[in-house]
Amino acid sequence: MTALTSPIDDDVAQALWYVAPGQAEIREEKLSPPGPGEVRVRAQCGALSLGTERLVLTGRVPASEFDRMRAPFMGGNFPFPVKYGYSIVGWVEAGPADLLDQIVFVLYPHQNLFNVPMSAVVPLPTGLPHSRAVLAANMETALNAVWDGAPGPADRIAVIGAGAVGALVAFLCGRIAGAEVTLVDINPARAEVAHRLGVDFTKPAGAPTDCDLVFHASATATGLATALNSCGEEAAVIDLSWYGEGRIEVPLGAAFHSRRLRLISSQVGQVAPSRRPRWTRNRRLAAALSLLGDDRLDALIAPAIPFWELPARLSDVFNGKSNVLCQLIRYP
Repeated sequence: MTALTSPIDDDVAQALWYVAPGQAEIREEKLSPPGPGEVRVRAQCGALSLGTERLVLTGRVPASEFDRMRAPFMGGNFPFPVKYGYSIVGWVEAGPADLLDQIVFVLYPHQNLFNVPMSAVVPLPTGLPHSRAVLAANMETALNAVWDGAPGPADRIAVIGAGAVGALVAFLCGRIAGAEVTLVDINPARAEVAHRLGVDFTKPAGAPTDCDLVFHASATATGLATALNSCGEEAAVIDLSWYGEGRIEVPLGAAFHSRRLRLISSQVGQVAPSRRPRWTRNRRLAAALSLLGDDRLDALIAPAIPFWELPARLSDVFNGKSNVLCQLIRYP
């Protein structure tokens, strides 16, 4: 193991903690010097996960999922207080010489300074803007879902729900030769994002039918019903939504069985079965970063919020009425 390039005194880090329903605060914590096999990362920017972190902030993580929903390097325990999040881009300010001063992505909660194992950091591809790299966790989820759905050339594909993950699924499918991809959302403002990504857009009333494959990412019962209605004969819905502790009505009556439709869950916690024998999570994360090398994806990123302002501004970001897809965080 390569030794640290120089010793480091203990430092004080600041981290965002969700402390009660609708409440968050920034707490300080002491850091020890990085140990053998560790690096110290100073955050430059990060992103909020609007779907998952809204459920965490409101205390809607089901008790049955407390263990499975733990994020890498999460602090505390559900429901509160928890240090949660999984998107940091920063530079390695201490560690082995081959990583020192590199810009890396880390699945880490919202914190300005931290130590992690060397294996947890993935260097950014050359030329990838730091602000776009924060989409890596969302792109990982989208990539896993596309593997689960296995779309093919010339397929008719609908993506229901134009949040960050839905938009990225549409982006990936739109790169398949001849594929007809439509992004569906109740918010007409998402049409501009769809067009920037090179796919069609419609509100739910105009959702395409007779699709070869449908992805659902709206986390609503009405969105799931729209997804099933968009299916062609014997087609599948790949459901990426996470509903927390909510109960969702699934319309399995009418022609669901006679048309032999399929409803398949997709979740990023494990590599998709079709790739699992050959792919590690780190290989998947590196692939997600490489897929972000298209400047059209900047359309998903909202202007940055300073890290120190997060506790006061989370309610506005998570209120469900904003047009934010990916909320950028800027660290000092």
